[in-house]
Amino acid sequence: MNLPNWITVSRLVAVPIIFLSIEGGDHAIGVVAFVLACVTDWLDGFVARQFQLETGLGKILDPLVDKLLVLAPLLALVQTQVLPAWGVYVIVARELLVTAWRGHSAGGANLWGKAKTVLQMVAIILLLMDSPYGIYGFWLAVAVTIWSGITYILPTGGTLGSTADKTNPPVHHTPAPYDTGYGDQPATTTTN
Repeated sequence: MNLPNWITVSRLVAVPIIFLSIEGGDHAIGVVAFVLACVTDWLDGFVARQFQLETGLGKILDPLVDKLLVLAPLLALVQTQVLPAWGVYVIVARELLVTAWRGHSAGGANLWGKAKTVLQMVAIILLLMDSPYGIYGFWLAVAVTIWSGITYILPTGGTLGSTADKTNPPVHHTPAPYDTGYGDQPATTTTN
């Protein structure tokens, strides 16, 4: 694992801190932990691009850890009856469906997917700060979450933000022996 991947994994440290702060009623610590984790979401991508350290593992870990980071406070806020379970269910369902869909198509997050993540993070921060705007931010995030899911799944050829390109379908390669597919180690082949 390289530095950007370690930065990504470090976000998981915030999860128990956020849970404990919400359950304990001291949201200030949870806000700080969540904001720091959100900053590392930007930082890992910046470091990976800036120093050409992007890997297949990072492309898998980053969205997965993002989902875990966002779902942790949302579930804790359902437990404390701040949020309705069905609203969080919509977010979880979209994340599972799009993750499964991405497994069958090329590309990463589109503009709507990135907007969804930012809105979810802002809504969580507002909710943890007990802002009266937190619940409005949450419902806006739910709406954008639904829309972003639709833009991934509809077969529109890219008009709604799809990353699929019908004129240049993805090329599937056969990995070389010992190629993990994660890009963290070079593929090795032997010739006779």
